[in-house]
Amino acid sequence: MCGRFVLRASPQNLQTLFDLAEAPPAAPRYNIAPTQPVLAVRANPHGGRREATYLNWGLVPFWAKDPKIGSRMINARSETAADKPSFRAAFKYRRCIVPADGFFEWKKENNAKQPYLIGLESGEIFGIAGLWEHWEQNGSVIESCTLLTTDANEQMAPLHHRMPVILEPQDFDEWLDPAVQKADSLLHLMRPLGGEELCAFPVSRVVNNPRNDEPTCVEPLEH
Repeated sequence: MCGRFVLRASPQNLQTLFDLAEAPPAAPRYNIAPTQPVLAVRANPHGGRREATYLNWGLVPFWAKDPKIGSRMINARSETAADKPSFRAAFKYRRCIVPADGFFEWKKENNAKQPYLIGLESGEIFGIAGLWEHWEQNGSVIESCTLLTTDANEQMAPLHHRMPVILEPQDFDEWLDPAVQKADSLLHLMRPLGGEELCAFPVSRVVNNPRNDEPTCVEPLEH
C-alpha cells in the first residue's frame, strides 16, 4: 500500500517533469498523510498543457452521502479499481498523477515497526498513478484522490506485499489521456517498477506521527 509519502521537489522541477502550464505552489513536505491536501497533476479540461492542483487524499465517490468515507479510500487496487463502484467512474474519466520523491513503509523488526523510506535510486521525482473525484452536496465541494497500488517488486516484498503504481515519464500522456477510457488499454501500466530502480533505507520513528513534517523524517537512520 502507500500510506505516507514525501515531496521535496522544487516547483520548477515539477513544472518541467510533468509539462505543467505553470509552476505549482509547492513547499517541501516530509510526511504527507491521508486526509491532507496533496499535489496532483491532471489533464486540462479545456485542452492544452496539464494542470496541477491540490486534492484531499482519500477519494470521496461522487455518490457518497458522507464525505468521511474518503478516509478509507486512500489506496485502490489497480487490478480491480476499474470495476469497483467507488472507483469505476474515476478510473474511466478522472485519472491523475501524484508527484513524489519517496514513500514510507514499515517492517517489523525487534518487536517494533521500523519505517523505511523508498525512492528512486537516482533520487529523482516520480509520478504515482491516481484517480480523482468531484463531490458536491448542499453547497459543499470536495475534490479528492486515491493512489493506485500493485504487487510489490522483489525489493519491496520484504517490506510489504503492495507498492504504489509508479508511472514511467513516457507513460504520463497515455495515463492522463481522457480519450482512453477502457481499462484493458491501461492495464499494461499497472505493473511494479523494476526493483533495481528503487532504493530503501531505515529512517527515524519520528515519521510515525503524521503531525511531524520535518527533514528528520527522511534522514537515514544511523546505526
